[in-house]
Amino acid sequence: MTRSFKWTDTFDIVYALEEQYPDCEILALRFTELHKMVRELPGFADDPEKSNEKILEAIQMTWLEERA
Repeated sequence: MTRSFKWTDTFDIVYALEEQYPDCEILALRFTELHKMVRELPGFADDPEKSNEKILEAIQMTWLEERA
């Protein structure tokens, strides 16, 4: 059973993104692309409108740090 998560669950999102998109060029992503990728993750269960640039930037930077 997949655990559900929300926009504020940055690490859960990052781990799911890395699993789903291991070859993604993180810094080449536009926030609109990242937003769509997160929304389509198995287990993501939050209002798409609750996201903002600050949240997406935090996800992107955490993903980059975790991959390093």
